[in-house]
Amino acid sequence: MTLKPKYVLLALFFALPLAPTAFAQEDEGGDEPQEEQEKEPAITDYIEMDPPFVTHVGDPGTKLTYLKAAVTIRASKETTRPAVEAHMPRLRHELVMLFGEQTDTEQLSSTEGQQSLREEATKRINAALEEQQTGETITGVLFTEFVVQK
Repeated sequence: MTLKPKYVLLALFFALPLAPTAFAQEDEGGDEPQEEQEKEPAITDYIEMDPPFVTHVGDPGTKLTYLKAAVTIRASKETTRPAVEAHMPRLRHELVMLFGEQTDTEQLSSTEGQQSLREEATKRINAALEEQQTGETITGVLFTEFVVQK
């Protein structure tokens, strides 16, 4: 039993266009584990700053207004937590000074004002970590509780 040339050509005609696709899928599948092994695993570490901050805010000589803020630091590397914990008194000091500088209680009560305060807190903590030559940075500051009492 011999195959007729017409059927062989017909089979090749349909099979050849699929061959590069099959090889490409094999190549892509083989490279993925190597790429995953080379990348560092992405983590998010939340570091609480206990106890919450309580301080007075506003212009001197006006009615006392208090701010209570529970702060959590967000880090993206496992090595950041030990550096933050080692320098926690300095980092808390930076935030106490930042919160005490706030004079516009109306802005502090707004979402935009809180966002601005979070960004400034992140900058100050990163500056303190850099000054202490830790080689670490944080990715953000979260307010898990934020109360302005007028």
